[in-house]
Amino acid sequence: MLTIDWKPDKLSDIPIYAQIVAYIKGKIAGGEWPINSKLPTQRALAQAFDVNRSTVVTALEELKADGFIEATVGSGSVVSNNTWSLLTTAPPPNWLGYVQAGAHLPNSQTIQDINRYEPDPRYIRLGTGELSPALIPVAEMEAVMASLQGKMTHLGYSEPKGLLPLRQAISNHLRSRGIEASPASILVVSGALQALQLISIGILHRGSAILLEQPSYLFSLPLFPSSGMRLVGVPMDAEGISPQVLTRQKQAHNAALLYTISAYHNPTGISLSENRREQVLAACERERLPVLEDDVYGELWLDEPGPLPLKARDQSGLVLYLGSLSKTLSPGLRIGWIVGPEPVIERLADVKMQTDYGASAISQWVATEWLTSERYSRHLDRLRAALRHRRDRMCEWLTRWFDDLADWRIPHGGFYIWLRLHQAVSMRKLFTGALAKGVLLNPGFVYDQTDSHHLRLSYVYAEEADMEKALFVLSQLLRGKS
Repeated sequence: MLTIDWKPDKLSDIPIYAQIVAYIKGKIAGGEWPINSKLPTQRALAQAFDVNRSTVVTALEELKADGFIEATVGSGSVVSNNTWSLLTTAPPPNWLGYVQAGAHLPNSQTIQDINRYEPDPRYIRLGTGELSPALIPVAEMEAVMASLQGKMTHLGYSEPKGLLPLRQAISNHLRSRGIEASPASILVVSGALQALQLISIGILHRGSAILLEQPSYLFSLPLFPSSGMRLVGVPMDAEGISPQVLTRQKQAHNAALLYTISAYHNPTGISLSENRREQVLAACERERLPVLEDDVYGELWLDEPGPLPLKARDQSGLVLYLGSLSKTLSPGLRIGWIVGPEPVIERLADVKMQTDYGASAISQWVATEWLTSERYSRHLDRLRAALRHRRDRMCEWLTRWFDDLADWRIPHGGFYIWLRLHQAVSMRKLFTGALAKGVLLNPGFVYDQTDSHHLRLSYVYAEEADMEKALFVLSQLLRGKS
């Protein structure tokens, strides 16, 4: 999808349509919009340029007359030429062919749309899994950075597993989660997503089957399929993933790994109960099925502390454990960790060094300072209180406007409410309808392709007034009143 990052100057003496022509020609001539790229629709262009549709039509007609674009009935306009081919007989490279041949699969169109519209302040982000700017402790982050003066003894490339002081701090911190892990068994990564990528290319065979909850956040990413892995869903109930079906699916697909978000699951908000944790771990031990436990939400309990991670119960090195500061402190810090048997950590560290030569040294020192002081625990206390208030407010508004439209569980932690609509709807139509009203949704089919009943609602990003407005708009759309 081509990006529009410019608007015409309406005070200029140059006609607006001519400015648009010059902008598009520049994109084409510079190779940013290759031949065969499809232009946005006339309506989308008019919205992006903040002009009348007639102005866009005039500009497109001139581009067509000059031989830069072609228009096909029912297909819109595509780039047909550029200055390379106008000035030389040698054709330009077919960049779209390269793009389409890439080994890494593209995101789904809906995920691409979400990623494109999220930075636009005109939209209320009702599904975003990211802390609101108001919840990120910017002033204290600045104080932490100031306190590092004289402490950052090394700013070069860190050792393969990450900065030793940070791994020591993580090791100490993990004891509060019931996990005993030496610094040697910890790898610092740039967030849990990089951990998943390293695991997919570092220790799994192509064609391996990965078991995971259905629905799951991982279904929204092409990460494992791009590495030649197969994702096999296992159903959930109120206590989490089903251990009986887990066993059957492991045997049926000769699965290589179980990926589970054990606490405050994304997108359902469900946590594995104490009893279910024992059953799942026992099943995996019987089947010799390694577990990849994603615990990025585990510290974000809202009412009372949840069960300890699976890793805290692991007596045989069965569990690889993922943690991160992205959900609790700042996504921009890009600091997470993998805990596991040392040979696995050594292998993943080697792969990481081949891909990025280590996480940012400055970010690692900042994370070290947070984890070795009382700042982080105090911040978590404040954050839990703020999230508890936001969750309660969202539940109030859902009760007011959705009681006859949907049902939901009140989450005890994490970021999300998994809203189940009583009647199936066209999720794509609802998504585009909400977008037209300035509301950005995360529809359920992103996390389960067969889902036409659910929405992932987040109470952590939008401010309260915007959240209230967006939920009302959504309720009206569902009632056919908007």
